Amino acid sequence: QVQLVESGGGLVQPGGSLRLSCAASGFTFSRYAMSWYRQAPGKERELVATLTTAGVGINYADAVKGRFTISRDNAKNTVYLQMNSLKPEDTAVYYCKISDYRFPSWGQGTQVTVSS
Repeated sequence: QVQLVESGGGLVQPGGSLRLSCAASGFTFSRYAMSWYRQAPGKERELVATLTTAGVGINYADAVKGRFTISRDNAKNTVYLQMNSLKPEDTAVYYCKISDYRFPSWGQGTQVTVSS
């Protein structure tokens, strides 16, 4: 079955960087666009960025444009989110997801906390 396992979160100071990873299995990874979402406490889950099968990042949220970069390694069945210049408002649980309505499942997420 489809499995998505996020990792790489943690506590970081404002202005710092983190790289999140999402290891995928149970489907043909290279054939699907992938997305990162995040959910902050008390807020709805929101789309952060989407990566096409061609490796082009699209649909970046306005709040992260110029700071976050989504990428993939099809040989490793992994999608990444490089997060630079982190701000306290980036604090959230980050999730990856297959960008296809036929795959509704989510991983467990990885917590990112930006605080001094």
